[in-house]
Amino acid sequence: MPVYALNDDPQFPPASHAEPGGLLAVGGDLSPQRLLNAYANGIFPWYGPGEPILWYATDPRLVLFPKDLKVHKSMRPILRSGRFQVTFDTHFSQVMEACANQSRREQDGTWIMPETIAAFSELHRLGYAHSVEVWEQGQLVGGLYGIALGRTFYGESMFAAVSNASKVGFIHLVRGLDALGFAVIDCQQSTPHLASLGAVEIPLAEFIQRMHASFETPTLRGNWADLAELKNTVLF
Repeated sequence: MPVYALNDDPQFPPASHAEPGGLLAVGGDLSPQRLLNAYANGIFPWYGPGEPILWYATDPRLVLFPKDLKVHKSMRPILRSGRFQVTFDTHFSQVMEACANQSRREQDGTWIMPETIAAFSELHRLGYAHSVEVWEQGQLVGGLYGIALGRTFYGESMFAAVSNASKVGFIHLVRGLDALGFAVIDCQQSTPHLASLGAVEIPLAEFIQRMHASFETPTLRGNWADLAELKNTVLF
């Protein structure tokens, strides 16, 4: 398959045209319209410093169906302990910056650059992008962020400054999304960590079909800080 060069038109070629490694297109911008078009069609940006914007549609796709979340027994005392407090949409840009600075064994550098933070922060302002914050003794020690369209949540990145902090945030989010009727969480690419929590690989075509079906329910836009389904989550 060819790699498409994008122009000022915010539309994308079909995700099914991506190369075997997932690369679909190059160029364009990170405007809200283009980003929303991308995610609504199973496409996401992923590139490093000094590179043009690269757009991917990976096949197979790693997803988590909220009802299939695995909460391991070792996590239950931590969740019960009250050691961590979880909030939503209170420090979006700070969570993104912490994700950008997170050291990761499998990657050199980060794809979350200042222009990425600015672009996703604008989507947060518009009510499409959301963050989860995990606190310990008043300090931000973990979190994650992503985008919601219809009843699909597109997870982007997470960080943990202390052990288990990101897992606590992720479990809170998934249980809350389940209570809100979300159908699928897009995890993009396979990792052992996400697989241990119940994520599975499915064909890209199936992911897009499930995602588009979820669009029959209107997007839950706005700030999620006070949503009862997220604040009063039953964790296990």
